[in-house]
Amino acid sequence: MPSFPLKVTRLAFAQLEKLSPGMAGRLAFELFCRTPSRRPKGAKAREVFMVGRNRLRQASLVRLALSRGMAAAHHLPVDGSGEAGRPRILVVHGWGSRAEYLSDLAWGLRQTGADVIVLDLPGHGASSGRRLDLKIAAEAIVAAERHFGRLDGVVGHSFGGAAVMMAAGGVFSDLQSLKAARIALIGSPSSMGEVFNGFATMVGLGRSSVGAMRNRAVEIAGARVEDLDGVSVARRIDRPLLVVHAEDDKEVNVGHAQRYIGVSPHVRHLWANGHGHRRIVSAPDVIAAVASFLTGAELAGQSDERRVS
Repeated sequence: MPSFPLKVTRLAFAQLEKLSPGMAGRLAFELFCRTPSRRPKGAKAREVFMVGRNRLRQASLVRLALSRGMAAAHHLPVDGSGEAGRPRILVVHGWGSRAEYLSDLAWGLRQTGADVIVLDLPGHGASSGRRLDLKIAAEAIVAAERHFGRLDGVVGHSFGGAAVMMAAGGVFSDLQSLKAARIALIGSPSSMGEVFNGFATMVGLGRSSVGAMRNRAVEIAGARVEDLDGVSVARRIDRPLLVVHAEDDKEVNVGHAQRYIGVSPHVRHLWANGHGHRRIVSAPDVIAAVASFLTGAELAGQSDERRVS
């Protein structure tokens, strides 16, 4: 059953659509980009946040200037100095998350000897603003690589994974491309068009308003909605890609991961059933597999599809 705020939102859009579908669509896009509160929700989230915050006390905070605002990067070198020769890996969280919630993943990567950077996307964590779209997320990712140097690997969870793929694919013509050697996606959407449609359905937009919403996305991104597709990027970039997903993920449908099957000889899948959408980033078997992949320590001849539980 829809929550009371969602019912009110649907009613408001229904009334606005009668007056101006274009205005309704543009407003819907702004609502889509509005980031949630940074505060942990519930006791479990607070517990995970506190563990992450204590771990990140060891990190140095780097502020990356963007075209709009600032993105914060938490740098966790193994020896405190970022020794040359160690794998350099960037960790990117999802929508409504922040660096602290991915500390298990960051710590697992660090324990392999990697030089780890955990990025707070705009509108999240220690970064500025209350708004996030795919383009500014990609800009933050590219800014991190520009500051720290070419990355050996990047892992993105949920929306963060989608942004990583857009950055790697050079989808936004006025941004440099992400050069990272290896990419891992965890519970990430592959088609932003489907994400837009899902949001439009949730808030009850009609066809004309949906069109206006997509047009506004094109104005902001400088790219067609059809181009905001990770599978299209995977087909043309010559880099190893690991797609990790749980078939029981209730937030990002498994179909997003299945779309990557067979698109490139560089793509591998890891099915982490039972871990859902959020627990998956803290699952030890997932962390071990991602670390092995991103540091190049995986075994030669490994299957294109594996399962962990």
